[in-house]
Amino acid sequence: MNTSNPTTISTAAAAIKPDFSATLLDLFPAILAGLIAVLISYAGPMLIVLQAAQVAKLTTAQTSSWIWAISIGAALTGGWMSWRYRIPVICAWNTPGAALLVTGLASVSYSQAIGAYIVAAAIIFLIGSTGVFETLMSKIPKSLCAAMLAGILFRFGVDVFANARSEVAGAPYLVTAMFIAYLLFKRHSARYAIVLTLLSGVALWGALGWGDVANLNTAATLSWHLGLTMPVWTTPEFSVSAIISLGLPLALLCLTGQQVPGVAVMRAAGYESAPTGKLVAGTGLVSLLLAPFGSHGVNLAAITAAICTGPEAHQQPEKRWVAGVACASFYLIIGSFAGSLTRLFLHLPHALVTTVAGLALLGAIQTGLVNAMNEPAEREAALITFIVTASNISLLGLGSACWGIALGVLSYYLLRVKANAR
Repeated sequence: MNTSNPTTISTAAAAIKPDFSATLLDLFPAILAGLIAVLISYAGPMLIVLQAAQVAKLTTAQTSSWIWAISIGAALTGGWMSWRYRIPVICAWNTPGAALLVTGLASVSYSQAIGAYIVAAAIIFLIGSTGVFETLMSKIPKSLCAAMLAGILFRFGVDVFANARSEVAGAPYLVTAMFIAYLLFKRHSARYAIVLTLLSGVALWGALGWGDVANLNTAATLSWHLGLTMPVWTTPEFSVSAIISLGLPLALLCLTGQQVPGVAVMRAAGYESAPTGKLVAGTGLVSLLLAPFGSHGVNLAAITAAICTGPEAHQQPEKRWVAGVACASFYLIIGSFAGSLTRLFLHLPHALVTTVAGLALLGAIQTGLVNAMNEPAEREAALITFIVTASNISLLGLGSACWGIALGVLSYYLLRVKANAR
C-alpha cells in the first residue's frame, strides 16, 4: 500500500525547481561567456581557416572536415580538462598557424601539409609531456616570438583597408560601414564588437547586396541545409621541405603565439597551479589524432580565454570552470554541423570575410608589436624578425615565418655579442 503523502511530494518538487532555477541563473554568466568565446572564434579566426582552404583549393568536403576536426578537438580538450581540473580551460585552433597556411599551402600538397601537421602536433605533445615547455621557450627571446606573430598577422590588418580599393560593386562601402560599426561597437562593448560587426556586415550585404560578385542573388546564396559533417581522412605524406617550412613554424607559432599566452592568461586570472605541462600535452595529443582529418593544431586559447577566466564569467573563480565546459559544448554542437557552417560562410563576400578577420586580429597585432619593442636591447632584432616575416618571402622552400625567426635569432645573438664586447 502506498502511503506517500501527495502534499509532501508536491512540496519537494516545488523546492527542487527553485533550486535548479537559482543554480542556472547563478551559472548563466559562465555559460554566456562560453558562448561568446565560441562566437568570436567563428566570427574571426575561423574565417582565416576558410581563406587558407581556398588557397589550397580544397574541396568543400575537405574544408568541412578541417573545421570539424579543429572544432571537435577544441571541444574535447577544453571540455575534459575544465571538468578534470575544475578550472576554465579554453581551447581553440592555432590562429597564427592558420594565417601561415594562407600562403604556406600554396607551395605544398595537402597530403604533405597533413604530414607537417602530424610532426607539429608530435612536437607539442613531447614538449608538454616531458616538462621542457618553459625551458624551451626561454631559449628564444619573447620579443622575437612576438615580432614573428605580428609579422604573420600584419597582412590581415592591411587587407582591411586594401578592400577599400576593391572594384567589386559596393565592397568599399561595405568595408567602410563595417569599420565604423566596429569602432562604435568597440567603444561601447569591446567583448561583443567582432560578433556585432559581423552581423552588421551580413545585414548590409543581405539588404543592399554590397560586395556581391556579378550581382549574385543574395537570398538564393544564403540558402543552405543543416546536416551532420562526415570527416574526411587524408593519408599523410612526409616531406622534409614541408616539415621545415610548415611543421616547425606551426609548432613554434603554437607554442609562442598560443600556448604561452594561454598559460599567461590563466595565471593572470589566479589559476597559477594549473598543470600547464599536462594541458599543453593534451592539446598536442588531440591535434595528433585529428591531423589526418585536417586539424592543423588545437591549443590553449588566449584572447577568448580572457573572457572565460575573468570576473565577467563568474564572480567566484571556483565556478568559472563551467565556462570552459559550456564553451566546449558549443564547439561540439557547431563542429558537428561544420559542413553546413562552411557552406554558409563560403557564400559571404570576400570583402566581408577579410574585413572581419582583419579587425578580429587587430588586438593580436597590437600586442605582438608592443611586446616586440618592449626590450630596448632586442628591438632591432625584433624589427628584423617582423619585417622578414611580413615580407611573405619564400626561399629554398622555407616560408617567411621560418626565415623571420632564423634571421631574428641570428641578429639577436650577434648584436648581443657586440654590445657585450663594448
